[in-house]
Amino acid sequence: MGIGVSMSGLASAVANEGGIGVISAACVGMFENRTQKDTEEANMEGLRKEIKLAKKKSKGIIGVNIMGVLTNFKDMVVTAIAEKIDIIFAGAGLPLDLPKYLIEKVKTKLIPIVSSARAALIIAKRWIEKFNYIPDGFVVEGPLAGGHLGFKIDEIDDEKNSLENILVEVLAAIKPIEEKYNKKIPIIVGGGIYTGEDIYKFMKKGAAGVQMATRFVTTDECDASAAFKQTYIDCKKEDIEIIESPVGLPGRAIRNEYIEQTRLGNKKPFKCPYHCITTCKKEESPYCISLALLNAQKGILKNGFAFAGVNAYRATKIISVKELVNNIHEEYNQALEIDK
Repeated sequence: MGIGVSMSGLASAVANEGGIGVISAACVGMFENRTQKDTEEANMEGLRKEIKLAKKKSKGIIGVNIMGVLTNFKDMVVTAIAEKIDIIFAGAGLPLDLPKYLIEKVKTKLIPIVSSARAALIIAKRWIEKFNYIPDGFVVEGPLAGGHLGFKIDEIDDEKNSLENILVEVLAAIKPIEEKYNKKIPIIVGGGIYTGEDIYKFMKKGAAGVQMATRFVTTDECDASAAFKQTYIDCKKEDIEIIESPVGLPGRAIRNEYIEQTRLGNKKPFKCPYHCITTCKKEESPYCISLALLNAQKGILKNGFAFAGVNAYRATKIISVKELVNNIHEEYNQALEIDK
């Protein structure tokens, strides 16, 4: 939901409906109108502002998603904790040292985002051994998610990597830790979850909750432009594809002319203004992923493209977050009734 797709507007609206509203920290400073030299400070200031705005608009739970591959990961974590954010979700890499940034009298929860049981175990063991800190939960993200994926291209369609299978493996791997330390570690699943029926199915399999993104893009409160949201409504199933991102990861996006041109080898000349991702080989990149996503968020699709989950084509209209949450509740209850 970055760059700028889920900020204080969407996060607070979701929190007001009883969910956990999540602000994307990725390149949030791009909206601060600072000079390129002030990028790091702009990102911290942008995050501070968005957290304050979200808390002003809602008394619900607000989280922030901070990618581990951000060059300013530490600064963004420290900033979020200083602003007393409720939860930090950290993915795109293993956040092995995340607990060391916690400070006294701040009750920020730490929830890593993983794509395998192995990754969950590595993080849990490291946190416990080095910081005496048990993860407050895990988000298990499968290969049907939008944006950058935690899988290689040839792993995405492998059935063994389905969200259902990964959930079972993570639950089994984490159970001994829960029993040893007498603490429940909730497992949240994400990637391809679109309906209340999907939620019911995964919670019946042992998930404590779900992460949903794609369906919330086509809401009034989503912080992206109307043109960005319209790309979801206009796209067809076959328009949603896997691309190779300049940061070295596969990503799921909605095909457009910009993507076609880069695939044909027509580079988009640029000077790297941010160096925001540690894995980005800016000297070899055909375009700046951050600028492309920023342009898309603003509705300038000729100079960018929209990341999206596998179900983006199912969107038909823009509605309020309240209406969407009510619809999801109805879908969940219908699935529950059918299963009785």
